[in-house]
Amino acid sequence: MLANVLVHWFLAGGPIMWPILGCLLLAGTVLVERLVWWWSLTRRLNGPLLEEVLSAAGQGRWDRVVELVRRSDDPFLQTLRVGLEGANVSVVGAMQLRAAELLDQAEKRLWVLSTMITLAPLLGLLGTVVGIMRSFHFLGDQTVAAARISGGIAEALIATASGLFIAILCLLPYNWLSRRLSRMRGRLQRWIQHVDLLLEAQRARGVDWRAMVGGGSGAPSPSPARIFHDF
Repeated sequence: MLANVLVHWFLAGGPIMWPILGCLLLAGTVLVERLVWWWSLTRRLNGPLLEEVLSAAGQGRWDRVVELVRRSDDPFLQTLRVGLEGANVSVVGAMQLRAAELLDQAEKRLWVLSTMITLAPLLGLLGTVVGIMRSFHFLGDQTVAAARISGGIAEALIATASGLFIAILCLLPYNWLSRRLSRMRGRLQRWIQHVDLLLEAQRARGVDWRAMVGGGSGAPSPSPARIFHDF
């Protein structure tokens, strides 16, 4: 029953409903993919292990730190692992590169939702204009005026409502995902600064932490193709 009503509304909305439907499908696909990505990231967070790593680093037990970060898939500890691998060059620089890569992944495809928020109402407005123009076209024909005019008005209203529905559907998750992204960016910055302070404290105490972590093999050098693959 509901399916029949939706199909009737879709057909009554006119040809503009097809691109509006495309917007809905695209936005829904991106939204599901982003929610799955964030859910997967949240599952990998390991607060207790993070505290253990910080405790070991504060005590100068860098061999223990290396052991913990190598067996963890926590994104923050992965950032530290990349930094320690680049210990001979710049721990903080290597961590910032890894953090930037993680933030790029978090921001991926958000532009689609942002575009749908603007595009869907505009398509609905276009459907409104087309529907009203069709209504005016039949004003001079008294035999079919009432039915045609009501059909054009229905087309206009359905297209407008559909566009607004998609915009609202995208707006709330887009704001939520943008907020999550902003919080992650802040947490990564604070994490890198915290590690930098720990390393400075180790240097001030004369601890050769580079020897404990194996010195690193140099900062990671991602290929230009990987860095700029989205351009």
